[in-house]
Amino acid sequence: MPMNFDSVGAVSKPGERSWTSKDGLIYALGVGAGQSDPTGFELEFTTENSQDIAQKILPTFPVIIGLGGGGDMPSFGDINFAMLVHGEQGLDVFGPIPAEGTVVSTTKIVGIYDKKSGALVVTEGESKYKNSGEPAFRTRSGIFIRGEGGFGEDHGPALPPKVVIPDKAADHEVTYTTRTDQALLYRLSGDRNPLHSDPSFAAMAGFPKPILHGLCTYGFTGRALLHTLCGSDPARFTGMDVRFTRPVMPGDTLTVRMWMEGSGEALFQTVTQDGTVVIDGGRCRFTP
Repeated sequence: MPMNFDSVGAVSKPGERSWTSKDGLIYALGVGAGQSDPTGFELEFTTENSQDIAQKILPTFPVIIGLGGGGDMPSFGDINFAMLVHGEQGLDVFGPIPAEGTVVSTTKIVGIYDKKSGALVVTEGESKYKNSGEPAFRTRSGIFIRGEGGFGEDHGPALPPKVVIPDKAADHEVTYTTRTDQALLYRLSGDRNPLHSDPSFAAMAGFPKPILHGLCTYGFTGRALLHTLCGSDPARFTGMDVRFTRPVMPGDTLTVRMWMEGSGEALFQTVTQDGTVVIDGGRCRFTP
């Protein structure tokens, strides 16, 4: 099914997206917050009415709010959604996200790239708070469409070089175990792709069972970075970029390895219990 290269450079009309306290809580639970200590650690992300604790929003929440922002975008191709997987994700956050709010967002199709075994479609979203016009966050997403490569020419600006992870022991490691029903919980935040819930659809896509959302793995990884590098303070977390390299199955254990890279930056990767790298070339930006 051919890609629509004429869509490159198109920018959507502005669109509004609102969220409530409940949305923030559901997202936090969907990416594992509260699992290790439901009555203590991370209460600021999992409850809104605990004594002397104000609700906070995980800084990776914008990947949900900014998803598909805007309207009237041309299609980038007539694709088989069973062949679509998340390839890359980037995020810049311009301050803590409030527990409730509304943003006005636009999305741009940045480029379509030939990866031989598939096509990589890169989009960027810009979101501003409706009430103030101040920048809220920026998202960058790379969608990999298996089987659509081989067209022989990239359409769009050059992609940034891949981040190379140091060949030495990590400075920090954090391990979380996902739930066997993690995808069913995470999908309540809005991503209802049946690849993550319907066994027959997953089989059609070539998987033995529904896989975990890439952005759920992203959220687990973001929590590890937040607590380790930012002292659990969302105000210090300014961004993270990743490449998704392998699927994660609900129930897998995720270990996030971090290497300090000067002041206010760290490289990272995420591996499963058998050492499979599922997020690679990660870069986190934070206020020291």
